Amino acid sequence: MTKSDNEFDNLSQRTTNAKEDRHFVTALARGLEVLHAFKSGEERLSNQELAQRCTLPKSTVTRLTYTLTKLEFLHHIPESRRYRLGLKTLALGGTTLSRLDVKEASNALLQQLANDTDCMVSLAIRDQLSMLYIDNCRSQSAILTLRLGIGSRLPLATTAIGRGYLAGAPAGARETLELRIQAVDPQAWPQVQQSIQQAVSDLQEHGCVRSFGDWRREVNAIAVPISLNPGLPLMVVNVAAAAQLISAETFMSEVRPRLIATVHSIETKYRADT
Repeated sequence: MTKSDNEFDNLSQRTTNAKEDRHFVTALARGLEVLHAFKSGEERLSNQELAQRCTLPKSTVTRLTYTLTKLEFLHHIPESRRYRLGLKTLALGGTTLSRLDVKEASNALLQQLANDTDCMVSLAIRDQLSMLYIDNCRSQSAILTLRLGIGSRLPLATTAIGRGYLAGAPAGARETLELRIQAVDPQAWPQVQQSIQQAVSDLQEHGCVRSFGDWRREVNAIAVPISLNPGLPLMVVNVAAAAQLISAETFMSEVRPRLIATVHSIETKYRADT
């Protein structure tokens, strides 16, 4: 029996014992048991498999997975009729990150990039029409007034980190997101569409996307999408700094090659570790 199996058995036993407490919410406990049943963020489980792991009736698990999917704690994969952990689990103390070992593979490299460039370096995934920060590193000498950290959200369409996602996403997925972005603000869409098209071209030509004063006049940033595993969501590494301290030219000539090299190092380390 593995350590994860022991942990799950202990959780199930604690749940069984706690049911005698009149303050105990059984439905909540069962939902948490379903989330805990995923031994890794890459795992994809059916309702039947979850029912076996949680020792619950399949009908109960089916209702729980439906609810958890609606709340985005689980993601349903229609083709296989299975589930994987969803983005909202990131809000629960970085559960998905610790299970996927993404943070272990990337954090030291992101921090080194921040130190080398005197910038703020972030790792993010998409959540609806926003980019959600799941890691954030700063050098001690970095001067950036933005109060952003893990859990912060940035717009998908108007930031370097969001454009990095759109440029790196498959064409079909990008088109679907573009329709949603257009519906939110039809008047701004022509300019936004042009910036997205430019981001796609930039990624192909320069290996990164750019936002020099576009989102905030005082902020320069570049970003690179990163895909670690087909079972993981597309992520983006972003480097930002005060425009008055690091010019667009310096970003492209000095920061860009360091960012691209860091992304390659993260991909290599993650694949070696897993």
